[in-house]
Amino acid sequence: MLDPALLRNQPTDLAQRLRETRGFDLDVAQIASLEADRKRIQVRTQELQNLRNTRSKQIGMLKAKGEDVSAVMAEVAVFGEELKASEVELDRIRGELEAIALGIPNLPDASVPMGADESGNVEQHRWGTPRAFDFEVQDHVGLGARHGWLDGDTAAKLSGARFTVLRGQLARLHRALAQFMLDLHSGEHGYEETNVPLLVNAESMRGTGQLPKFEEDLFSTQLGEHKRYLIPTSEVPLTNTVRDTIIEAERLPLRMTAHSLCFRAEAGAAGRDTRGMIRQHQFEKVELVSVCRASESDAEHERMTRCAETVLEKLGLPYRRVLLCSGDMGFGATKTFDLEVWLPSQGTYREISSCSNCGDFQARRMQARWRNPATGKPELVHTLNGSGVAVGRALIAVMENFQSADGSIEVPEVLRPYMGGVARIS
Repeated sequence: MLDPALLRNQPTDLAQRLRETRGFDLDVAQIASLEADRKRIQVRTQELQNLRNTRSKQIGMLKAKGEDVSAVMAEVAVFGEELKASEVELDRIRGELEAIALGIPNLPDASVPMGADESGNVEQHRWGTPRAFDFEVQDHVGLGARHGWLDGDTAAKLSGARFTVLRGQLARLHRALAQFMLDLHSGEHGYEETNVPLLVNAESMRGTGQLPKFEEDLFSTQLGEHKRYLIPTSEVPLTNTVRDTIIEAERLPLRMTAHSLCFRAEAGAAGRDTRGMIRQHQFEKVELVSVCRASESDAEHERMTRCAETVLEKLGLPYRRVLLCSGDMGFGATKTFDLEVWLPSQGTYREISSCSNCGDFQARRMQARWRNPATGKPELVHTLNGSGVAVGRALIAVMENFQSADGSIEVPEVLRPYMGGVARIS
């Protein structure tokens, strides 16, 4: 959520910035009308509250003197009804203003390039050289199907489209990747390993920005009156651990990592990447989350991105880093680096990690703060999140980049301890 002062005091300037950077249309006239009503009703509500307090004291004084209070009581009853109605209307208007604020995306950082879509993204650097094959490469679906390792037909029978069953050595390789990433981030990179719920409440989804805007892309459950959502990423529960909290300065930065299942309806992805494991309703990811002071967030963003890059470098997977333009960033991000891994079957780089600095956008929604020892006062923290990395896409990249002509797959050196020393699966 953006600073409410921008909506109240600079709606026209804010609307222009959102239009130019995000392609988002803000209804300034609606906001101005609601703000005018809010101010008018708030003034009248305060007048009525003061009048009630004054009359209550008067009634007390009259009763103490033994005098008749019926006339004053009748007056209180009349404006008491008006006060109740005024308070209800004020809550309604505040709710409308909050709903508007919750639907506004974050503003891009000054260093973010302007652009309408991915064509405006800017490559930062590349690592590794794509392998030259002397045989016709197969994609991960073909490699997996040869051995019955990757079974989309059985998954479709069980659950429908965009699910996969993994078996045997491929399932073990998938598990090895997750364990390797988790050990790397919790050990060498200093993130605290965390195990989080896969079901969260609506408050948690609102805190990180999935609600209300993206409800159609979420899976949910209903048990009696309790509605819960399956997490689209462990960013949601990890970040919300600091919701409604004031963190002491010595605990910052907080760095957390979690390996979890993730669930996405992919409502806007009809017809895209329907083959194999590229875009699934259920997948696994090792997530990185940082909570820090505002002054630290740029450096923390770079550090987090390097942690994700290290995963790919240790696996020996060629990749490139891309700075996303304003029109291609996620809803809550102020700046995002994407890491794209080389997929030989497609002859291109595909996203495998997205590392975002959200500034105080999520913190304001969550009321997540830290206590500044210089002032003794609470201040909003900055939150960051990144894939460290997507396990299924890492599996795809390993399969394709380390394949042999006979369909076997070399196991990267760093994964062999997790595979019982196996150097090749076939």
